[in-house]
Amino acid sequence: MDARSYNACVREWSDPLFRFAYKCTGNEEDARDIVQSSFEALWQKRESVAPEKGKAFLFQVAYNQSVDVYRKKGRIQYQEELKHNASFHPAHPDLKRVLERALAQLDEQARALVLLKDYEGYRYDEIGQITGLSETQVKVYLHRARKALKQYLVSVEHII
Repeated sequence: MDARSYNACVREWSDPLFRFAYKCTGNEEDARDIVQSSFEALWQKRESVAPEKGKAFLFQVAYNQSVDVYRKKGRIQYQEELKHNASFHPAHPDLKRVLERALAQLDEQARALVLLKDYEGYRYDEIGQITGLSETQVKVYLHRARKALKQYLVSVEHII
């Protein structure tokens, strides 16, 4: 990959990559850090990454870093999250908030699979390359994640 191809990757994939990282982590600053380090990793590996594989490489790095951030979050809570958790939640929140809370109920792998497939539109084989799972595993885990989302969304307390 040369500098021109790298710059094309930055223009084309920075917004979708940020959106993916933000949905995975739930934190804007973490998402920005993940995007920046993903592009940094691509730049460092540019000699060995073909231009047509840039997208998959970026999302794979972002996925791995999102998982790391998620695991760290289990040990550390951010101040803004503490404030958010203590705030009042109305009885009929808007759909976006309900969906965000539903996604937050999933583990990091399930959330990433749903985001990659349903938000970003990746094919099963592409998701397998990004996550290191087989295509069959992606389908099974994605089915389980969607089933968990459905159970959460149809429960009485989450109906809009």
